[in-house]
Amino acid sequence: MKIVVLTGPESTGKSWLSAELQQRFGGVRVDEYVRWFIEQNPRDTCLADIPEIARGQLQWEDAARAQHPSLLVLDTHLLSNMLWSQTLFGDCPAWLESELLTRHYDLHLLLSPAQIDWIDDGQRCQPELSARQAFFNATRDWLEKHDQPLQIIEGNWDQRRDKAMKAVEALLAD
Repeated sequence: MKIVVLTGPESTGKSWLSAELQQRFGGVRVDEYVRWFIEQNPRDTCLADIPEIARGQLQWEDAARAQHPSLLVLDTHLLSNMLWSQTLFGDCPAWLESELLTRHYDLHLLLSPAQIDWIDDGQRCQPELSARQAFFNATRDWLEKHDQPLQIIEGNWDQRRDKAMKAVEALLAD
């Protein structure tokens, strides 16, 4: 099983691209649990919600892993939960990072906010490019610090799709 994670700031095409990858290569896709959580709990999210959100994401991921697909595409994983917790609340439950480090991922596709307009969908909160760029930098820094396999995806929508497709194609050819 090969596991690909789409990660990075909001409004960079992670959900769209994860669907494109699944359509092209098959396998199983895991959506972003926090979106479902917010729909079920229409209120401001708080630090106390982070453990529940993280556990929900892990449950969805683990259920998909248990299916043993040849390709598992994750719209996000615990790193986003960690960074959003730090960004929004200035704190994060310590167990998220240790849990994340116990898991194997074959490739992280880190989507850049450059060249892409921010779209308000009712759940997003970083319309400023500088805030999204800071989130991108924090994501890249964490992945590099922990020697995680990483491919930066940037450009317009077509370029993003093409780069991601080539990266996953190469991964599957291994």
